[in-house]
Amino acid sequence: MGQVILRRATLADATAIRDLTRAAYAKWVAVIGREPKPMGADYEAAVRAHRFDLLHAGSELAALIETVDAGDHLLIENVAVSPAHQGRGLGRLLLAHAEEIAVGLGYDRVALYTNQRFEANVALYLRVGYGVDREEPIGDGVVVHMSKALDS
Repeated sequence: MGQVILRRATLADATAIRDLTRAAYAKWVAVIGREPKPMGADYEAAVRAHRFDLLHAGSELAALIETVDAGDHLLIENVAVSPAHQGRGLGRLLLAHAEEIAVGLGYDRVALYTNQRFEANVALYLRVGYGVDREEPIGDGVVVHMSKALDS
């Protein structure tokens, strides 16, 4: 995998963020019968409004995490790992990074949400200490809202 470098995104990264996210979420299209929400996001607007941290493996963008300061906690809006780099622990590394960001902001909780049909993602979040706060039917699916308490 080479050297792993984590850096903040800039507006110039919006296209790469979109491309990686589309590739990472493509496997879920068949599962839910449509493109997941992150595949159609406006990443130029998102980079202006949210924090993106990009994880490079060597010279390649391998993964990213998008976070939002929600006022009383940090919201993880998106975690995407390139298909070529999935299964190597990069998602867990980025989740831990988000927890560090949250603590740095003085928060004792980090939250995220995912599609109930993304069973592998739900299982990962449970394994790393997230709990299910609620499930919310939306359209043709169910959104699972999860959070994790942090030691500050």
